[in-house]
Amino acid sequence: MAFKPLHDRVLVRRVESEEKTSGGLIIPDSAKEKPQEGEVVAVGAGTRDDDGDRIALDVKAGDRILFGKWSGTEITLDGEELLIMKESDILGIMDGDKAAKAA
Repeated sequence: MAFKPLHDRVLVRRVESEEKTSGGLIIPDSAKEKPQEGEVVAVGAGTRDDDGDRIALDVKAGDRILFGKWSGTEITLDGEELLIMKESDILGIMDGDKAAKAA
């Protein structure tokens, strides 16, 4: 896939949520909410400040992130559903150890 977001936008792949609750109940597809966790696929170059200098983004490709429920715009690239959102829509970056346990 050859796609590069512009400015402070980020391309995100949703990470699928668990199909069971902590009590062991299986959640049917119709009752599942869309996950609010994802993996950054690509990032833009960043915005520019008043002097014209580029302000780099805090996230990078491969980061595991949390974002708001209604964040981003859904798109389909090469048959895969992805999200494009501004960096300001990202709530935080998950630590590597915790992200691996969540997967």
